[in-house]
Amino acid sequence: MRENDRVTSATRQPGTPAAAIQPRLIATDLDGTLLRDDKSVSPRTVAALAAAEEAGIEVFFVTGRPARWMDVVSDHVHGHGLAICGNGAAVVDLHGGAGAHRFVKVRELARENALHAVHALRDAAPGTVFAVEQTYGFHQEPAYPKLHMEIPDHLRPAEELLAPDGPDADQPVLKILAYHPSLDPDAFLTLARLAVGDHANVTRSSPSALLELSGPGVSKASTLALCCAERGISHEEVVAFGDMPNDVEMLTWAGQSYAMGNAHPDVVAAASGRTVANNEDGVAVVIEHLLADRL
Repeated sequence: MRENDRVTSATRQPGTPAAAIQPRLIATDLDGTLLRDDKSVSPRTVAALAAAEEAGIEVFFVTGRPARWMDVVSDHVHGHGLAICGNGAAVVDLHGGAGAHRFVKVRELARENALHAVHALRDAAPGTVFAVEQTYGFHQEPAYPKLHMEIPDHLRPAEELLAPDGPDADQPVLKILAYHPSLDPDAFLTLARLAVGDHANVTRSSPSALLELSGPGVSKASTLALCCAERGISHEEVVAFGDMPNDVEMLTWAGQSYAMGNAHPDVVAAASGRTVANNEDGVAVVIEHLLADRL
């Protein structure tokens, strides 16, 4: 491996070095990755994204955020204008701007699966509280803390929120959120995966003990793979960036992948390269190198 300005080139062995394959798509997480800690997109990053698109490389934002929280990057979409939200639960067209997004693909969490996960986590980790994320609604239990930037639509027990006749029953459930007030975040993730089994995909992106549960097989990686297949893009032609456990599958799948300088240890182990931290424009640094190598 070689290092350029603290960025390690990504290679996969055995086989063709990934760095020798011209990238056709960049997939980047947002919080802790593309965005700085103040949730801004730096001018350097804006310029790098635009340069990648101009060079014919598609850029996909791949995030755990719901669609309604995508205003922070809606001004920076180019070409297709698509983003993968909710850890792969939805593909969203951001062309309409703030409040006018359109769901292109939804991969829902069946309510019976969600209820099974709720019951399993209540048994395995007493004190767990829940919130429910739908396409256009957000609901939570009364004891669920104020962790998000919005007021919930309804305050009810999770069993009522997920009932067939519950609030917004006509809307798909994209994911449920499970919070524990005292468990270690990584220990909670391991415990939840064992308890929930194959009824849901369990991951986390928060530094607290907050888990995100999606439909079985739904992840950033699996939805990104679907989007790439529709475009005739192979995984070897994808460059991915991330910082938290919900990025691990995507970083493992992509031909080249970069863990941020501020990344979780599991992300560092999964990625084939490293870049500098989000506050140092780590994504932009790699894109600049990729484009320079094409000259």
